[in-house]
Amino acid sequence: MGEAARALSTALSTPTEPGAALLGQAASRWVRLVPHVVALALVASLLPVTVVVLVGDYGVNGGIAGLLATAQTAPLFMAVSRPLQAWWVVFAADVLGAVVMMSGAAAEGRPWPWTPMVVVGYLGLMLGVGLREQRRTLVSVWLVTGAAGFVLELFGGQAGGNAVHLLLFVLSGVVLLITGMLRERGDAQRRLVEQETISEAERSRRTLLEERARIARELHDVVAHHMSVITVQADSAPYRIDGLPEAAREEFASMAASARESLTEMRRMLSVLRSENAEGERAPQPGVDRVPQLVEATIRAGLPVELSLAADLGTVPQAVDLSAYRIVQEGLANVVRHAPGARTRVSVSRSPNLEWLIVLVVNGPPAKPTAPLETSGTGHGLVGMRERVRLTGGMLDTGPLPDGGFRVAARLPLFARLP
Repeated sequence: MGEAARALSTALSTPTEPGAALLGQAASRWVRLVPHVVALALVASLLPVTVVVLVGDYGVNGGIAGLLATAQTAPLFMAVSRPLQAWWVVFAADVLGAVVMMSGAAAEGRPWPWTPMVVVGYLGLMLGVGLREQRRTLVSVWLVTGAAGFVLELFGGQAGGNAVHLLLFVLSGVVLLITGMLRERGDAQRRLVEQETISEAERSRRTLLEERARIARELHDVVAHHMSVITVQADSAPYRIDGLPEAAREEFASMAASARESLTEMRRMLSVLRSENAEGERAPQPGVDRVPQLVEATIRAGLPVELSLAADLGTVPQAVDLSAYRIVQEGLANVVRHAPGARTRVSVSRSPNLEWLIVLVVNGPPAKPTAPLETSGTGHGLVGMRERVRLTGGMLDTGPLPDGGFRVAARLPLFARLP
């Protein structure tokens, strides 16, 4: 018995978390207004009628009748969003009203313990309770409603006799059953939609992972294979070709070193593509400290490059550090492809206010005797630069110079900024 009482108390004292008003998720504005209109109509019609009936038919004092009528009807406004809390107020007011009306009902033979207005308002309240609360709460409300009616009928003696308490008990049970079924059906549909959304997101994620794995396979099978071949050929050339001069041996060694570095970065990128949680990105990434090596490799490729690197750049964020390196790398690669032999200047420094990292790659016109390796490009390199700079919250300026050269200027924030 104690367990049942505790369960009943818990159900009645634990309302569903207040959220949107009833039908508040409906797409149509008019549908969202329906609960408010119904509550207004019930209060506007029941409140004055209740006062008149209590005073005229049950002989209740006018002030007390006004208070009871307000307590029995006004909480219907609150029932639109907090029906269980509204039920507590209305139920207490209805029981108190039954006690106040007892003598008048016995003398006049009026309906008791519930008046017709109480029945109508209570059923309207049950609509809100049934559409918002859980099943155990609905059962508890229904049982308490019936128990209160039967207890009042039992102790009211001659005041009762019209079985209005039984009518409210049955009607409230029917309303709670129907609205509870509608709510559970709606909850089941929402859960189904949520599950379908999750499934669709999972399918999209799986498709993305499969595409990334396909790209990784293609890169490995095509690019990595050819880079490996270049590395092997460059390493073995001094042993396969007799009488190579020392300069040629150094050139082959430089080619092999560049190819191995490219392979290392390719494998790092492949690990990122194949990793579901991007664990591959935890590997050390190149930064500004690797720019001198990058410039040295470019000089060995025959491009005259002048480097100006600030002695103390301070703490550079990891994303900015990597972006600066990639911008210099892509800028030098563009010079090699489109302006071979052009004099090039690379500069990495801090702005005077120490808030920005300034990266410059400026080249002159291509050397006359040398034809460009590429006469046209896809523009992917410049797009990649812009994306990197945008993600760090910086700015990028690129464009041709009057003398036929080209300039890449990036300003990257050394402190956190919104892109």
